[in-house]
Amino acid sequence: MLFKALSAAVYGIDANLIEVEVDYSGAVCDQDHFHTVGLPDAAVRESRDRVRAAIKNSGYLIPPTFITINLAPADIKKEGSGFDLPIAIGILGAYGALRVDDLCRFLFIGELGLDGSVRAVPGMLPVAILAREKGIPNLITPLANAAEAAVVEGVNVYPVSNLLDVIDLLNSSVVGSIQREPFRVATEDILGQLEHFNVDFSDVRGQQTAKRALEVAAAGSHNILMIGPPGSGKTMLAKRLPSILAPLTFEEALETTKIHSVAGVLNGEGLVTQRPFRSPHHTISDAGLIGGGIVPRPGEVSLAHNGLLFLDELPEFPRNVLEVMRQPLEDHTVTIARASMSLSFPARFMLAAAMNPCPCGYFNDRSRQCLCTPPMIQRYVAKISGPLLDRIDIHIEVPAVQYKELRGGAAAEGSTQIRARVLAARQFQQQRFSRAKEKIYANAQMNTRQIRTHCALGPDAERLLERAMQQQGLTARAHDRILKVARTIADLEAAEHLTVAHLAEAIQYRTLDRSYWS
Repeated sequence: MLFKALSAAVYGIDANLIEVEVDYSGAVCDQDHFHTVGLPDAAVRESRDRVRAAIKNSGYLIPPTFITINLAPADIKKEGSGFDLPIAIGILGAYGALRVDDLCRFLFIGELGLDGSVRAVPGMLPVAILAREKGIPNLITPLANAAEAAVVEGVNVYPVSNLLDVIDLLNSSVVGSIQREPFRVATEDILGQLEHFNVDFSDVRGQQTAKRALEVAAAGSHNILMIGPPGSGKTMLAKRLPSILAPLTFEEALETTKIHSVAGVLNGEGLVTQRPFRSPHHTISDAGLIGGGIVPRPGEVSLAHNGLLFLDELPEFPRNVLEVMRQPLEDHTVTIARASMSLSFPARFMLAAAMNPCPCGYFNDRSRQCLCTPPMIQRYVAKISGPLLDRIDIHIEVPAVQYKELRGGAAAEGSTQIRARVLAARQFQQQRFSRAKEKIYANAQMNTRQIRTHCALGPDAERLLERAMQQQGLTARAHDRILKVARTIADLEAAEHLTVAHLAEAIQYRTLDRSYWS
């Protein structure tokens, strides 16, 4: 007898509909002949043992026979343990354990334990979106994935804890409507929750220039590089940067949750409500940073989508790892090509990096003498290429904190006050972009045409920019990034037009370019 159930496979950040076909012969054999076809990987092939034990321990006895499982379409590679549940339901349906003959209104996904329990699987949010797009009204998910799937409106999510629970749910649908309320979440309430941070900018003493640069970076989502001696507060500042970033919009939260769902790092959260903060160690590989694998998975740049990627001790990263970030920083997407498939992941992130100016860390420091020779400094700095440095909007020096600032009694400005100015600047940007009917969120995302439209300069500002370009040898990319930063500085002051003061401050943030070490 032939029985069919619907499931899904996730590739990249999107899901494809998979039809699970189960066929068995009536002849009883001495042992099981269980075959799975349709390009299954090892995890899918091993499902036969999990499914057989789960069915038996749920109280159903299936005599040994010939069972063939086909995962269609057969030319797409299937991986993961999420096919356990639809395979088990297909076998039970083929043997007549279900009172329903047609399961076209249901989509099943979940891993089975040997006791029949249903366990969570990654990538549930793309599966829920697929069910809505395909018009499948009911999604049967593991209990741990219910909050994640219920974020998608237009799909009835039914969480289940074991195989018997699924059978009862399906048999109850014979009478017409399902005799159970679907799982619901209030996405507006989730996003409306206050964001609480364990760190605050009031903890940082001194470093007013660096704080100002971080405020500008947060207001316009600009990349920033902090250079200074050990203990000057670079890492401390970077860890407090998320506390002044603008909150996620619902569209951004859905995009971010989709990536984290595929990567399996949601930890039971229904929706990502805070901007991601990713801080990989400098021993990370290029595949770990960008993404990779036989079936490509998102890397750190994609996990930081709509959030912050912090690279501490930047020159300690292997050069080949840093160079692969060039294209994501420019295009905000990563395309990973393999022999079997080519997948794209979004990677619109804000880069914050920190580094010492030399191997010993005290070059240009007033309090301690640098012991590095010029060749040593050049080799150290050469680990960061000019093209990569050119893609970072703001380069700021973070000098050592003086004793009086460190022990001063005056309280430093906190994240709440800084964030209020950042949000006001973001609101100013959104009004400008909405008037122009442009679907971007921050100044850093402006393209060349938008820069010419929104960053017009007066004669004095034109002369200042021309002189800076000639004297510092800045590139055309640096020219555009200076204008973006100047636009953000003006937005912080709610100014419609760029002035010489705005442009001068933006140019100042490029002075730590190659000339800093010459």
